[in-house]
Amino acid sequence: MDWIGLDLTFPITDPTWIFLLVLLIILFAPILLNKLRIPHIIGMILAGLAVGEHGFNILARDSSFELFGKVGLYYIMFLAGLEMNMGDFKETRNKALVLGLLAFVIPIGIGFVANISYLKYSVVTSVLLASMYASHTLVAYPIVTRFGISRHRSVSIAVGGTAVTDTLTLLVLAVIGGLFKGETGGFFWLWLVVKVIFLGGFIIYFFPRIGRWFFHRYNDHVMQFIFVLAMVFLGAGLMEFVGMEGILGAFL
Repeated sequence: MDWIGLDLTFPITDPTWIFLLVLLIILFAPILLNKLRIPHIIGMILAGLAVGEHGFNILARDSSFELFGKVGLYYIMFLAGLEMNMGDFKETRNKALVLGLLAFVIPIGIGFVANISYLKYSVVTSVLLASMYASHTLVAYPIVTRFGISRHRSVSIAVGGTAVTDTLTLLVLAVIGGLFKGETGGFFWLWLVVKVIFLGGFIIYFFPRIGRWFFHRYNDHVMQFIFVLAMVFLGAGLMEFVGMEGILGAFL
């Protein structure tokens, strides 16, 4: 489109203008939504729909936006784990476990039956699609944090239940991925569970000790922030290395 002598085409491909537009959305969307009393996260989603390929097609969904999305999910899961009151979680871990199991078993059970009966999918496809019904992320968690109720007992149960549900869903995804890669023979499932348990224990035991050593040695807040982000992505990367999704590592 020739606009005042400028060759303007959509979607925008120049990195400078893409980054500028994203920054403007992040800057002005919360200002506008505060007046409308709409949570920020909802505004970001609506803004993404508006400028995306199914809206005004201003920006294309490319690898950079997939990276931003993955980083955002990791950071949300990290904040959820960070804000958890571990004392309350220890008291409510049984309830969180029950909630997580119910949030996994009921949707995947109903979804499996519906996929087999009505959509006529195969067993493997039905299980994979049903596991997508069961999985969920803590997209609303920033809203909870904003209202200062992140340490409430019910929130601890919900966060713990989400961790259980997503862990089971990721196990299903890993197993089905192994089926298509031909890696399910022998001790594949047992080896996968062992790797996840070992890595989870490694993250829970060693990462806090590494963090205490670093914080005692370096007092610069910028360095500490970068270090924390590096540890978050290290945990996510290690979890992906053993065949799971990185959000579990970020949460741990």
